[in-house]
Amino acid sequence: MLAEKKWLFTLFSAAFVSLLLFLSSISGFNASYALSFHKPFSSTVHHGLHYPPAFAYYISGGRGHKDRILRLLLAVYHPRNRYLLHLGADASDEERRLLASAVKSVPAIRAFGNVDVVGKPDRLTYMGSSNIAATLRAASILLRVDSGWNWFITLSSMDYPLITQDDLSHVFSSVRRDLNFIDHTSDLGWKESQRVHPIVVDPGIYLARRSQIFHATEKRPTPDGFKFFTGSPWVILNRSFLEFCILGWDNLPRTLLMYFTNVILSDEGYFHSVICNSPEFRNTTVNNDLRYVIWDSPPKMEPHFLNVSDYDQTVQSGAAFARQFQKDDPVLNMIDEKILKRGRNRVVPGAWCTGRKSWWMDPCSNWGDANVLRPGLQAKKLEESVTNLLEGSNSQSNQCK
Repeated sequence: MLAEKKWLFTLFSAAFVSLLLFLSSISGFNASYALSFHKPFSSTVHHGLHYPPAFAYYISGGRGHKDRILRLLLAVYHPRNRYLLHLGADASDEERRLLASAVKSVPAIRAFGNVDVVGKPDRLTYMGSSNIAATLRAASILLRVDSGWNWFITLSSMDYPLITQDDLSHVFSSVRRDLNFIDHTSDLGWKESQRVHPIVVDPGIYLARRSQIFHATEKRPTPDGFKFFTGSPWVILNRSFLEFCILGWDNLPRTLLMYFTNVILSDEGYFHSVICNSPEFRNTTVNNDLRYVIWDSPPKMEPHFLNVSDYDQTVQSGAAFARQFQKDDPVLNMIDEKILKRGRNRVVPGAWCTGRKSWWMDPCSNWGDANVLRPGLQAKKLEESVTNLLEGSNSQSNQCK
């Protein structure tokens, strides 16, 4: 019994040290962390309450996902936004270099200088807390390099948009900028025994060679110092809440980060628990992540891969994004052609693109006012979804209960 207690003390001591190292790393970010593309001239982009909202995208993937990430970037690109691309440590430096080179070859991206590729990648462990650590680091980078964005959006390389960025900015122009779109619940059910009680160690946090999490022999009770919430790991969070998590003027985010260091799938609980236990932010939640997914029956660890047969119900869902897709699945070409109007290896055209549209010329190789929007038909579906969510935002399902 004494040996087990000693082992547990060692475990939590190591977790605390890793937390301090992590907090130090996200607060001490410098330019060496990213392959940056700086603006060669002042752009016409303006931010503020009198202009459309802007978004900070964190797009992540692993080995062999370079082309997926590039395609997704082009599908969600807009000069008003900011982007951080992360190929995990399992990808090679050559793949990372090729991604950076491909990004830099896009004229608009080169001109507006609003895309960065992480140069020193994080080691990510499936089901481990290194995933939430990487997301927090990404948020801290985006906060530091750009002061204009309003919402932080997480995407994986297997996601894809169902709307243009003109659509998204148009719809969110009518949304209070203090709101957070995060799927959450405190009804833990089976997750309490299988996700909350186990104590796990993520080797990615400690830079160990092991590639899978491992379990402690002991378990811990459901915490009584805060209420445990869980939900989707894919979020749309406002800037002020991210600053609360990163800058730490309150102990709550740090306390919960230390706890979630040893929780299975901490990215399905950390932000949810922080926001719902914070008096300042608990009433800013909209209980939806604006993603469309289909779960197999019985549900597996990952959702069903969407394909051509799912196209109609996917685009009619009123969601902003969908997941997950196989690489270069034909349904992605259908979305490009019918919704995004995007040519191969080109960004999605918007009101900011002033070039002539033809098969040999990219209309977004020339640009005008990036502060003007031209929403399409798909914006109406998203607007209806968001309006319905906001109308029910005071109901039991939308608040932190």
